[in-house]
Amino acid sequence: MAYVAVRGGEQAIRQAEKLYRALNHPFGAGLVHAIERCLPYLIDRVMGEGSVYAPDLAALAIAQSGGDLYEAVLLLRAYRSTLPRLSYAEPVTNETMFTVRRISAAFKDIPGGQILGPTLDYSHRILDLDILAGNDPPKDAEPEKAEDPALPAYPRVSDWQRLNGLLAPLPESEPPDPADLPDVTREPITFPAPRAHRLQSLARADTGGVLALGYAGMRGYGLTHPTVNEVRLAYADVRLRHPVTGVIFSAGRVRVSQTEVVGTKADELELGFAATMGWNEVKTISAAMLDMEMDREDVHPAHTDEFVLYHTEAVEASGFCIHYKLPHYVTFNSSLDSIRRVRAHEQASDNGKDVKAPSMEEAPA
Repeated sequence: MAYVAVRGGEQAIRQAEKLYRALNHPFGAGLVHAIERCLPYLIDRVMGEGSVYAPDLAALAIAQSGGDLYEAVLLLRAYRSTLPRLSYAEPVTNETMFTVRRISAAFKDIPGGQILGPTLDYSHRILDLDILAGNDPPKDAEPEKAEDPALPAYPRVSDWQRLNGLLAPLPESEPPDPADLPDVTREPITFPAPRAHRLQSLARADTGGVLALGYAGMRGYGLTHPTVNEVRLAYADVRLRHPVTGVIFSAGRVRVSQTEVVGTKADELELGFAATMGWNEVKTISAAMLDMEMDREDVHPAHTDEFVLYHTEAVEASGFCIHYKLPHYVTFNSSLDSIRRVRAHEQASDNGKDVKAPSMEEAPA
């Protein structure tokens, strides 16, 4: 009997998917290429949360899911699980990144200068309705040639603060072997979480979830009011070591974001840090604040690594939410039976006699 029900369900599922496709834009290579070309920040978000740097696959996931970001991330992570790990890249450093945007809210002047870079932060938040009327946007004038072109690499503001005794010096240690670092995609996370797991989880966490918890701290639920030390957008070389010659070479470049925030602690500053694949400033600012908050005493959920890391995990959270759409007939009928037994007991007490609780078949529709 159950098998017949499954067979009927398969047909309904096929028809439901056909209806979904019929109600939406035709799904094809043209749509995928248009998404990849025109929505770079959406692509970056899906790649970061999906832990796969592949703009074409991220665009495919967005198109295939109809723009449902949680479904797109799930599709990308599912594909990622089928890929073998061939090598470990060398650590990315500021010296090896090509920085295109670097700003600081902590200082007016920083070593190397403020680099505004690509941003809409200072544009008018006004819908360009002329586009809907069929008018093309005005062509931008040719950019002026800079007298002092920007440098390809810039020092970190935190390095200057350490030199001046504002931040605690970094402990002396050998550069880690990337293969020895804890990997949150292959090892179950434990609490208190090691820093590597914390930063990895925040790097691929849900942007909205990270922002919500970070905003809670910004509004006063946190114990500190950090200042953005530095926001950086850059291109980072994926540097691999040749398995035969041992020579390090670049296999390509990826877009990366990183943020440092600082807060006061006794007679010095403390630092929070976050980084992710793609350009996503809101996420890294919020995540850096949470990184620093999670070192505080456990007086608020946003200070607890278990609360933050579990509840900003996009695939786990959305999957648990979506599972409520699945059949829950047995458990729900059990709840109804419990209600009927309670009501029957109350009625029996009122009448002074024993009344048997009706079964589901006997209960009125």
